[in-house]
Amino acid sequence: MDPFFIRDTPKSFEEASSALQEAVVNQGFGVLAVHDLGNTLRSKGLPFPEQCRIFEVCNPQQAAAVLSTTMALNMALPCRISVYTEAGQTRLGMIRPEAMLAGLSADPSLREVARAVETSTTAIIEAAAA
Repeated sequence: MDPFFIRDTPKSFEEASSALQEAVVNQGFGVLAVHDLGNTLRSKGLPFPEQCRIFEVCNPQQAAAVLSTTMALNMALPCRISVYTEAGQTRLGMIRPEAMLAGLSADPSLREVARAVETSTTAIIEAAAA
């Protein structure tokens, strides 16, 4: 299975960014931070023609469930969803939480939480891309 979940959207970069913010809230998550990687790279004098924003999103109940299995999993949190452009196409994507967390822990209870997180974050991306 592809470790990435990516959807193309006909929306502009700004429209997709706004739609993602709304979809995050609608799925019971919150936006903790937004990193504008494109602007950061350009501000450092690098010729970066694409747009890229990384949204750190979290559902507190699911985060607590992940951390209750192994505190070291804090390094895999929060979930990150990106809005970016590539060759004129706006995309939304993430690394699949279920595959990522399965590679970090064999705890069966974590698998259930990771599946629930992936279902929610996939729905967030699908809603924002539509």
